[in-house]
Amino acid sequence: MDERHIKFYSHILGRDIDLLVSGHWGYPILMFPTSMGNYLQNRDFGLNHSIAQFVNDGRVKLYNVDSIDFQSFYGRDLPPDVKIHNYNLYTRFIKEELVPAIQRECSVHRIAVAGCSFGGFHCTNFALKYPDLVEYCFSMSGAFDIKSFMKGHFDDNVYFNNPVDYMQSQDGWKYNHMKIVLGTSDWDICKADNVNMSHILRSRGIHHWYDEKQWASHDWPLWRMMFPEYVGKMLAGEL
Repeated sequence: MDERHIKFYSHILGRDIDLLVSGHWGYPILMFPTSMGNYLQNRDFGLNHSIAQFVNDGRVKLYNVDSIDFQSFYGRDLPPDVKIHNYNLYTRFIKEELVPAIQRECSVHRIAVAGCSFGGFHCTNFALKYPDLVEYCFSMSGAFDIKSFMKGHFDDNVYFNNPVDYMQSQDGWKYNHMKIVLGTSDWDICKADNVNMSHILRSRGIHHWYDEKQWASHDWPLWRMMFPEYVGKMLAGEL
């Protein structure tokens, strides 16, 4: 699989962000790592390879982006307001700098986003905040409530990055075009989070696929099983 490491300078963050770009052409999928993971994690744990045939055939192109978890949610010495401020800058970087570059490179308007575990939060939050930029959202074992990181702090930045809060007042028609997958399993530690998120989306009239696998735990074997199924259905127009 053709791979390129890119250092993408963000004016919003004032620093380089590492990207791993896989493939020469195809529909773009922006991929987020799990908690405290980096831009190589999905490759190193085989998630990228699980859809290698689609990548090699020029049907999809992967953009694995670094996180700033240590400067936001997992910055143990940071005050909560600084954590969420930094994460808000990160979402602005994705929206205002990275996605436009992907749009130009791939000649598309809307992209796909994907992530496992905390990466499921990242991709879902981005898709729900900015629906005009996203056509497909593949969340695998995601969790969607960030208040546990905030130690009681709550402001607009927390609210507008916490899908279980802001989605309860959103107009469902904004998401009519989007294909949302909430993947989980009966043994998944995040199953309840997905059941709750599915309930919230359903209450707003937002079509989505709640997919619960059997006899699988919250780990890479589950996600390597899910991802090719979801991407395959996307390419076949079955979502």
